[in-house]
Amino acid sequence: MANRWSGVTVDCIDPVRMSEFWGRLLGIEASNEHGGDLNWATVGSRSGPLPRLTFQRVPESKADKVRIHLDVQVDDIDTGRRQVEELGGGFSGVRHDYDEGVVLNMLDPEGHEFCLVKYFD
Repeated sequence: MANRWSGVTVDCIDPVRMSEFWGRLLGIEASNEHGGDLNWATVGSRSGPLPRLTFQRVPESKADKVRIHLDVQVDDIDTGRRQVEELGGGFSGVRHDYDEGVVLNMLDPEGHEFCLVKYFD
């Protein structure tokens, strides 16, 4: 049996807003896999080449730090940060400088943590 990673589901208050943010940030089209059900929104597709991101409406806001997060590789860390902020996300104020690159801890519009990563060549 061959197992394959098909996606990640994120709990959120506004699935459409979240799919628009992540779709624009990653350059991936939204799909209509949920037939217009506003409790769900997806970026990518089950049949696409990349794992999809699905956003599921829940009644409660994010309360604590998430235990898993996405890393988004960028060509330029400052340009990547500006793009996140222009799309409605934010910078947490935490930056890590490692031998292999720079990592900025970022927040999507609902406060979910993710990292922008610029690897040194």
